[in-house]
Amino acid sequence: MKELSVIQKTCDLIKYYVPIIERFPKVHKFTVGDRIINQLYDLLEGLIKAKYANKKLNYLINLNVQLDILRHQTKLLLDFQLIALKRYKYISQQIDEIGIELGGNLYPQIIEFENIYLAARKFRIKDDFLERKSRF
Repeated sequence: MKELSVIQKTCDLIKYYVPIIERFPKVHKFTVGDRIINQLYDLLEGLIKAKYANKKLNYLINLNVQLDILRHQTKLLLDFQLIALKRYKYISQQIDEIGIELGGNLYPQIIEFENIYLAARKFRIKDDFLERKSRF
């Protein structure tokens, strides 16, 4: 089976990012470094789970939140001068590409949910109308 490109991009980001984090000073390596590494692996795990899920919307929303947290954590590394600007730009670009693909998968799920919601609401309104009409 062909792997989703967003999963491959996440794997590539992990392969690039983890060795950088492993070279941090102990103070940062075991605090923010571990959090970022865990966030990366959680993101990968969530993408794989979403790939097989029937109802992907909740997974995709949670993954979007995780990606945003990862963006802010990465920005903190730059602020603490733990990574060079060149590496920050590359990592941010990778995160943005993952986010674009994730958003591309999220948008159709939201549209589908809205269509189901509107259809259910329309059906409910019709039922309410028929129920009121039958009373008279």
